[in-house]
This record gives sequence, structure tokens and C-alpha cells, in this order.
Amino acid sequence: MKFLKLIRYKNLLMLAFMQVLFRYAFLKQQNIPLALADWQYALLVLSTVLLAAAGYVINNIYDVATDSINKPNDVVVGKGISETAAYNIYIGLNISGVALGFLLANIIMRPMFASLFILIASLLYFYATTLKQIMILGNFVVAALLSVSVLIIGVFDLFPATNSENQAQMASFFSILTDYALFAFMINFIREIVKDIEDVNGDYNQGMNTLPIAIGISRAAKIAVAFAVVSFIVCLLYVNKYFFDNNLFIATFYAFAFVLAPLLYFIVKIVGAKSQRDYHHLSMVLKLILFFGILSILVITINIKYNA
Repeated sequence: MKFLKLIRYKNLLMLAFMQVLFRYAFLKQQNIPLALADWQYALLVLSTVLLAAAGYVINNIYDVATDSINKPNDVVVGKGISETAAYNIYIGLNISGVALGFLLANIIMRPMFASLFILIASLLYFYATTLKQIMILGNFVVAALLSVSVLIIGVFDLFPATNSENQAQMASFFSILTDYALFAFMINFIREIVKDIEDVNGDYNQGMNTLPIAIGISRAAKIAVAFAVVSFIVCLLYVNKYFFDNNLFIATFYAFAFVLAPLLYFIVKIVGAKSQRDYHHLSMVLKLILFFGILSILVITINIKYNA
């Protein structure tokens, strides 16, 4: 159980679920060729999960002092698992993830694509050791890495199967993945700011320069509100243009009920948030918005088939 806590298995399950969902609830339902066989796609998911797990491990190693103040019950390194063992787990997960990525890159005859996995592993390390302490930049990197976990599906499963005949069709599906990657980026970026506000006491004691430490909790919350309002407007316009205007009424209702309404709830509640408990609640709300937002790809696919 300590190991599962160390790698934050719930987040990993959500990541794997998201990647499986995009392929089998969306791409597999379209009349398009895909570059990877099912077992190869399983390796892609596993590689992504292993690298993400490694990122959580190194983050936990460097966050012991901060978490001892912010979340003492969540500290694993130095209690259930020694720091040396945690480093060994981190190295093992990284090597396994990058090796699988190298294998997949060669399977699709794009060996240079292996560098993407090395880049992900490097960014996760530098985030935990350096970037996390830099205002906004750390938040941006984490949000961007989640987006990459969506885009990597298109890079490995769509791009190698693209030719002159299906280029336009494949580009449209890659565009949809890009839209979801941007959605994931927006919501996760806001969530990272909220988490920084939630963890401000521990971060301040460790000399970090996160947004709430640099400009104050109140101003940081206002920035989170501003990004949330922009995200709400963008999502509203997107739903109107691509769902409502195309008579996807089930998807439209779903988006309003499970994405837009909770996002509006977040905007209203963060204005009056005061305590660490309030910000933790709002962080979980954003996590649910992200989950249900990703799940909408299944609803859209079902809605299109229902209309047909």
C-alpha cells in the first residue's frame, strides 16, 4: 500500500483510463487506420503510466519537508519507504518507461520519437527539483505534460498511419485530440495554482517562490478565477459551435451538466474560499471537471451514433 501511495496510483489509473478511452471509445469507432496493434497501444499506455509514476516518486522525495507541514499523513518517503528505496524505484520506473517508448518508436519506424519519452522524464525530474519553485513556470510544465499524454496518442497511433489519401481525415481527428489536450491544460493549470494556494504554508517554509507566495493568496485566487472564467467562455463557445450546432443534444446537455456547471460552481466558490480545506475542495472539483471533460469523448461518440 505504501508503494501505491508513493506512485499515486489513483492518478495513474485516471491517466490510463483517459488514454484507453480516447482509443477505444473514439478512434476505434471511426473508419480510419491506426498504426498500433492493441498490445502495442497497451505498451504506449504502460510507458506513459511508468513515466508519470516516476514523476510522482521523485516529487514525493523532494516534497518530504513541504508535505510534512501541508499533508503529514501523505508522507511516504522516510516512513514506509526509505529515500534510497524511493530513488531506486524512481530509476527503475524511468528506465522501464523510456525503454518501452524506444521500442514503440522503432515499431512504428520513427526512432526519433523515442526522444519524446526522454523529454517527459527529464521535465518531470526538473519540475520536482527546480521548476516547481519557480512562479507560474512549474504550473505551466505540469499542465503541459498532461496535455502531452493526450497528444502522444495522435503522434503514435494517427501520424504513422497518415498518407496522402487520408491526410485531411486524420488531421481532423488529431485536431480533436488537440482540443482535448488544450482543455486538459487549461483545467490542470488552474488546479496547479489552487494547489499552490492550498500548500502555501509548507512551500513558504521551504523558501519556494510559488504564485501565492510571490503575490499573496488573494491575488493568486483572483488569477485562478480569471483563468477559470476564460476557460468557461472557451468551453461554452466550443460546446455551442461543435455540439449544439451539430444537433448533438445529448453531448450538449452532458457538457453543461458535468463541465460548465461545475466550472461555474468553482468560479463562485473560490471567490469566498478562505481555508486550506476550501482550496482542497476546489482542487477536487477541478479534478472531477477534468475527468468528466475527458469522458465527454465517449458521450460524443454515442451521440453521433444515436443521431445516425
